Amino acid sequence: MKVIKVKNYDELSKVAASIIAAQVINNPQSVLGLATGSTPIGAYKNLVCAYNDGLLDFSNVKSINLDEYCGLSGENDQSYRYFMNDNLFNHVNIDKNNTFVPDGTAEDSEAECERYEALCESLGYADLQLLGIGHNGHIGFNEPASAFAAKTHCVKLQESTINANSRLFEKKEDVPTSAFTMGIGTILKAKKILLIGGADKKEIIEKAIYGDVTPEVPASALQLHKDVTVIYVAE
Repeated sequence: MKVIKVKNYDELSKVAASIIAAQVINNPQSVLGLATGSTPIGAYKNLVCAYNDGLLDFSNVKSINLDEYCGLSGENDQSYRYFMNDNLFNHVNIDKNNTFVPDGTAEDSEAECERYEALCESLGYADLQLLGIGHNGHIGFNEPASAFAAKTHCVKLQESTINANSRLFEKKEDVPTSAFTMGIGTILKAKKILLIGGADKKEIIEKAIYGDVTPEVPASALQLHKDVTVIYVAE
């Protein structure tokens, strides 16, 4: 595991973007595993700038997103499909037909989980998986639990996660209470993993990467992967 400590969010975003950009340059047909939330926004902005400067070509890139809220369509401005379009896909030359997010409107949640897991497998899983982390140690929407989830599944969100995400909605009652998410096993099948976190995530990141491997801290499973880079604001 490679650990990079940075001074501020701007540096975090630039370093993360440089790693993702290198992946795309070295393998123009990369499958990128992408994350949502406030932390990756800066990295996505830097990737858009690199594209506008003629340094990146996304035309042959495919992407698979970690998760999506149950009950939200891609047109909903709080959905993760909308987030990805708004923060990255609309601003680069990626083919949106090659960008994949779980279908939040799927009525049969079990079938949707099986479909999305099969999709990830058909693509060979991510060449590089970008991850943020929750204050409770969740990655994707894998919440603290008694066991690691192997595959894509539907999860009931914990109160702390709902509270953290409520700032993005008009009122807390609007926050979906469940979500589709890649499982820990799905995430660990990525060839490379990049975990990023701001200053408010310092404590949980250090617990995840230096503490015991336990499903009570889902991100601690990353210790089991052979190629992980962690970037976080440590000052």
